Amino acid sequence: MRVVLERSNLIRSLGHVHRVVERRNTIPILSNVLLSADGSSLELKATDLDLEVTEAAPATVEQKGATTVPAYLLYDIVRKLPDGSEVMLKTDEDGNAMSVISGRSSFRLQCLPQSDFPELSAGTFPHIFRLDSPALKGLIERTQFAISTEETRYYLNGIYLHAIETDGKLKLRAVATDGHRLARAEVEAPAGSEGMPGIIIPRKTVSELQKLVDEPDVAVTVELSDTKIRFTIGSVVLTSKLIDGTFPDYQRVIPSGNDKKLVIDRQSFAAAVDRVSTISSERGRAVKLSIADGQLTLTVNNPDSGSATEELSADYSSDPLDIGFNARYLLDIAAQLSGDTAEFMLADAGSPTLIHDSADEHALYVLMPMRV
Repeated sequence: MRVVLERSNLIRSLGHVHRVVERRNTIPILSNVLLSADGSSLELKATDLDLEVTEAAPATVEQKGATTVPAYLLYDIVRKLPDGSEVMLKTDEDGNAMSVISGRSSFRLQCLPQSDFPELSAGTFPHIFRLDSPALKGLIERTQFAISTEETRYYLNGIYLHAIETDGKLKLRAVATDGHRLARAEVEAPAGSEGMPGIIIPRKTVSELQKLVDEPDVAVTVELSDTKIRFTIGSVVLTSKLIDGTFPDYQRVIPSGNDKKLVIDRQSFAAAVDRVSTISSERGRAVKLSIADGQLTLTVNNPDSGSATEELSADYSSDPLDIGFNARYLLDIAAQLSGDTAEFMLADAGSPTLIHDSADEHALYVLMPMRV
């Protein structure tokens, strides 16, 4: 293999694929990136056996071929080369080493054979649809903060994506929950998503996907089967296994009878929660909301360090109510809201609370209260 390409193209593609590689690997080939030169491009591929990312970078291929080299090492070398430089990659005759040459710099890296590299993207993907990048980004950003990190409840370690009919229209809906809070977002279902199975996209895949959907004008092609999902975003292809489990019936935990409505300025509320929670113990982080006619009082009591209160004016005309929440969860949800105001629908101190975004009717949040 002998190929020449711009450093900027190589570093961009390496940046997308090398993150998938786990730094500690018991299987040596999984530490490597697969480089395949053919036609007028260099294809880079990395995997951790659950997730695979492929990207093609434009290149001048002088001799086609393929090999694998350590992903983080190659990324670090290219990252330190000067801007605007050209990089040549060429393998030895025996294929045991690859040279990275740029200007007066030259590096030799140990190779492992291409034949050892695992293939994740094989198989058929019967369901195919296209989504605009901002729509997919919105689904991810509004829900991913609520993904559970508890490994024992592995079926909550991702975003549940499914098609559902509401008010006579088919929607593509994303849901995440960790048992304490729930986030739900939806967009109009794209053509081709009808009849798709409900799937759980793993947390690591969601995190990688979030970094790839930043470009606003790109259409994302989504292909899925019962066990895998593939996203094609420009020149990047991300293939991932799905979580093999059953997502709980989340509809049951979304309350329908909450009749006490609290409307409050989102930024003022988030800032006040942040201030009073300074005094709370890291473990508890409970903040009490005392809601009365036109006023909200936030209180935190910490036996070890003291107490804090702050008052805010609010739009509320129901019976007075005291309710406690985890301060970090309140701040996480407030950060997702895009409107000027946050709308809380409350029932009582022991029941889940609904939170709506005044600027986005397609997003919904549920938060379980804490004892205070």
